[in-house]
Amino acid sequence: MHQPASWPQPRISQPITLEFVIKDLVKKQLSQSVDTITAVLNDESIHEAVVQAGKLTAGAMHAGRKLMVCGNGGSAADSQHLVAEFVSRLTVDRPALRAIALTPDSSLLTAIGNDYSYDNVFERQVEALGIEGDVLLAISTSGNSKNCIKALKLACGMGIHTVSYTGNGGGAMKALSDINIIVPSNITMNIQESHLALEHIFCMIVERCYFGPEFGSKPQKPAQ
Repeated sequence: MHQPASWPQPRISQPITLEFVIKDLVKKQLSQSVDTITAVLNDESIHEAVVQAGKLTAGAMHAGRKLMVCGNGGSAADSQHLVAEFVSRLTVDRPALRAIALTPDSSLLTAIGNDYSYDNVFERQVEALGIEGDVLLAISTSGNSKNCIKALKLACGMGIHTVSYTGNGGGAMKALSDINIIVPSNITMNIQESHLALEHIFCMIVERCYFGPEFGSKPQKPAQ
């Protein structure tokens, strides 16, 4: 008796579970973060820009001037985080360094936003607090934050040094900044991750330029 042909049975695909999706997400996002920070690691122009910004800021502080920092959203949090490293400390006990974030005063921000425009919230503070020889560091993942742009424009006219931490090719802030640290990415969260690492390094460079090359050679005391 003739036997019917044996056909391969179709494979039944396994249902995609929430656990699989989440684990895949973790791997993809970590890989994306590593790719961005690796690009920063391999870009000598970024390293040189951070060194220049650190030397510039240390020189300004030696001259009795200060660092002002601004940004929006996550970059506002970065501004306050970075200033905390200067005024408190990063890893080594030392005297406080002059730095101020233009982001935390809600009364001031809402007053300027209400009386003028949110685009003026940093510009107005630079006008009030900035003096010639200060450093303004503006943080924007797009490089196109209007309030940062206006603050940088005013700073240039006041003789204040300008530094920008951006991504996305630098945006409009690039042309207004003496020094540009541009993360080679257009993905906001990955730019922010690299910004934070580069901000910590910036603080370390300022410390060594301000206090001398021996700074940091003693055993580090962990933060409480």
